[in-house]
Amino acid sequence: MRSLSSFPPLFSKEWRELTASRAYWLLLLAVGPLVGHGFINAVNLYAEASGVGGRPAALPQGLTPLDGMLAPTFGAYDLAVTLLFPFVAIRSIAAEKESGALKLALQFPFSVGEMVAAKLLALATGWLIAWLPGLIAVAMWRAYGGHLYALETLNLLLGHWLRMLLSAGVATAAAALAESAASAAIVTLGFTLGTWALDFIAAGRGGWLAALASYTPTAALRFFEQGLLRLSVVIVILALASAGLAIAAIWLHIGRKPGARLLRSVVLLGFIAAIVWLGSISRASWDLSENRRNSFSRADEVALRRVREPLRITINLAAEDPRLMDYERGILNKLRRILPRLEVDYAAQTRTGLFEGAEERYGEIWYELGGRKVMNRSTTGPIVVEQLYQLAGITAPANSDEPVFPGYPLAAHPKGASMIFYALWPLAVISIWGLARRQRR
Repeated sequence: MRSLSSFPPLFSKEWRELTASRAYWLLLLAVGPLVGHGFINAVNLYAEASGVGGRPAALPQGLTPLDGMLAPTFGAYDLAVTLLFPFVAIRSIAAEKESGALKLALQFPFSVGEMVAAKLLALATGWLIAWLPGLIAVAMWRAYGGHLYALETLNLLLGHWLRMLLSAGVATAAAALAESAASAAIVTLGFTLGTWALDFIAAGRGGWLAALASYTPTAALRFFEQGLLRLSVVIVILALASAGLAIAAIWLHIGRKPGARLLRSVVLLGFIAAIVWLGSISRASWDLSENRRNSFSRADEVALRRVREPLRITINLAAEDPRLMDYERGILNKLRRILPRLEVDYAAQTRTGLFEGAEERYGEIWYELGGRKVMNRSTTGPIVVEQLYQLAGITAPANSDEPVFPGYPLAAHPKGASMIFYALWPLAVISIWGLARRQRR
């Protein structure tokens, strides 16, 4: 009961400190034009592909709101949560440490865990307000006559929300461990650069390195942008975010000796590592995209699930070869969802394939199942699926009446978007900030 009664005033304190932060208002000021730029460009490109001016739409089946509007528009939040939001989260802790207010806060009748929880809730509330430009863009899209599919839209929002939680966890942990805000910012930036480097190094490598890279913030968000919900990604991100917040709570308890805090941190990290490992082996996933881009046809999926033996695929394509990109998107990602014992080996030795083009084996894709082995150079879905049927000795299903995704062309111009995102939003943020500052005085 004490915790419940003390939490509202604690949250109120954190919220007042957040709204008093210039970093937060700069975040709000920047996010409007960033979202507006992505939205306006996305709508214009979508209109061109849809046949603006009375011209016929170019491949209407490929025109989806998820790719054409939602992902580019909310991509601005990925930029903001990477480069701007950490400074807001760091300030919520670093300012108290540097001013000595943390020592006074530890004497209040609530625990360090409650302090960190209140900070997280204040940051989450502030981030929800920062989402207003994105939600305005979605409303404008609907007003233009654009289509939205609820499941893939909510899935994308979930991905960006998890991205925020991870950023908050890393930033608060860095602020609690570092001596100053500048040092915490460098640590957070180093974490971001490290994940980017891991993505680059692991591209087309396969094995444990590729598996590890699939949980970096950029790679994890890519699944949500494709309409795919993977349970392993959700578990790993939540575990890492919780680890960062727990580390912050441990090291903000400055009354304990450093050795005791270090021991608690080691035990915590061991527990989190076990959760991450258990979560990463989960194969559960759901294709929430309207056009089922992450799935084979329903008849093919039923047939392929009968494959119980391990399937090993050896790919002789370089990481930057467009054929490998098509193969991963159109074949591998779908196979991973339905074949629990799939192994992939990337055999190419270079990233571009420029020095492997003359090799006889370059471009070959080998499939091995139950001691049988066959080679195929095709990266086309129907051909590969037919090859797998032959290799597994499965009769191909009869052609089913799979509904054809119609696509949603929309030749609309972003009317009023420039005024809202480039003028009205910055004006509103500056006005509210000035009013709040006057009231505090």
